[in-house]
Amino acid sequence: MSPKGNRVFQLRTYKTTPYNLPLLLARFRNHTTKLFEKHGMNNFIYWTQDDADNILMYLLTQPSKEAGEKSFKAFREDPEWISVRTASEKLANGSLTEWVTNLYLVPTDFSPLK
Repeated sequence: MSPKGNRVFQLRTYKTTPYNLPLLLARFRNHTTKLFEKHGMNNFIYWTQDDADNILMYLLTQPSKEAGEKSFKAFREDPEWISVRTASEKLANGSLTEWVTNLYLVPTDFSPLK
């Protein structure tokens, strides 16, 4: 748990199924980031990996790990998200991702960014 007044950073990494990074980026650009905000998650930064054509990484900020887990649960159950995911997977003939990792990171006391 983060110290009072601070936040945690949620680092997520997605490896897409072959050739589906553009579809995943479109889904995030057009829908996912807005749905994250709807469920209390703060979009911080998004990256693609410069030496791979199938990796998306991003940071969200959360008041705590517990708050992040609660927000993600609500997001996953949102009917709008389910519809968006289903539509994008139909375009891809299956899942857009091979795997996803999720880490909660707590800034150190000497970190310039908290």
